Amino acid sequence: MMNDEFYMQLALKNAQAMKGQTDPNPLVGAVIVNDSRIVGVGAHMKAGEPHAEIHALRMAGEHAKGATIYVTLEPCSHHGRTGPCAVALVEAGIKKVVIATLDPNPIVAGNGVKILKDAGIEVIIGVCETESRQMNEVFNKFIVEKKPFVTLKAGISLDGKIATHTNSSKWITSEEARQDVHQLRSENMAIVVGVNTVIHDNPELTSRIPNGRNPIRVILDSSLRIPLESKVVTDKKAETWVFTGENYDKEMRGILEDSGISVFVTSGSSKVDAADVMRILGEKLVSSILIEGGGTINASLLENQVIDKVVLYIAPKLVGGKHAPTFLEGTGIDKMSDAVELSNVTVTPIGKDFKFTGYLIY
Repeated sequence: MMNDEFYMQLALKNAQAMKGQTDPNPLVGAVIVNDSRIVGVGAHMKAGEPHAEIHALRMAGEHAKGATIYVTLEPCSHHGRTGPCAVALVEAGIKKVVIATLDPNPIVAGNGVKILKDAGIEVIIGVCETESRQMNEVFNKFIVEKKPFVTLKAGISLDGKIATHTNSSKWITSEEARQDVHQLRSENMAIVVGVNTVIHDNPELTSRIPNGRNPIRVILDSSLRIPLESKVVTDKKAETWVFTGENYDKEMRGILEDSGISVFVTSGSSKVDAADVMRILGEKLVSSILIEGGGTINASLLENQVIDKVVLYIAPKLVGGKHAPTFLEGTGIDKMSDAVELSNVTVTPIGKDFKFTGYLIY
């Protein structure tokens, strides 16, 4: 006899398979079981399309009556681009609903459960709750704070360098690690770098994997120094947004906009204001961003407490050199007691390297 955790894990796997497709909506999976048989399976695939519960109900058909549904997030209770799933479950004759976690969206937040209970449906909450919350870490922040979830990524040597003192950086990490980075890019709605990265490396900032999604390319450029011949300006492989400061080059802005580049002015004078960047991206419904900047940009975002998560690909190499750039520069802290700690840390091998993941505690 399969238990609740088994069916919920199946629902979680179905939801996870859609990562990078549903933004800014959450990842949701559903499994319908009737008389110990799986009769319906569904996942939310894209914003504006049917939710996981609806896909599962359609597959189950008449077998949904008297069945139990396992869903990774509380069924919605409101009319958005689709109808309320909680009502659809009631109308289908579902007998029991097992939910991993409640929806943090203020317009749902328990209302879906209320509809189910008022209809006499048994509701169980909290099965695989931790896994569900972690899977939807992006949505959980964005829906409450209206700001994107920010992941800082860097490929570094064992002594924290991102290049040698001559700026040679190809390649610090292995091919396997670099492929994983392309997957990360595909899973995030936008990728952020500083203008110096564009000037020195002329990157494409695209996701080069099968069926991958190219993120919006966000360039932080306080005075609009971005070269007009750079790939992010000319290749048209993805949208490019440039964030600048108050003292930007007016003529250059016009040239960039005529080239199809979106330019946003922040309140920073000598540099781009990080808080403005996050606010504007949130207003544009960008729920997740990947930072691939240099040490100066990374330090500025850390000082502004913008970064939520760190992903470091650490190569077992020693570079050395006090002038070799590191992934975190700036002034830094004064006292070790002020160091930012990380929680939920994991370290996994990838190729010849190690992938380090952790969440910042401010």
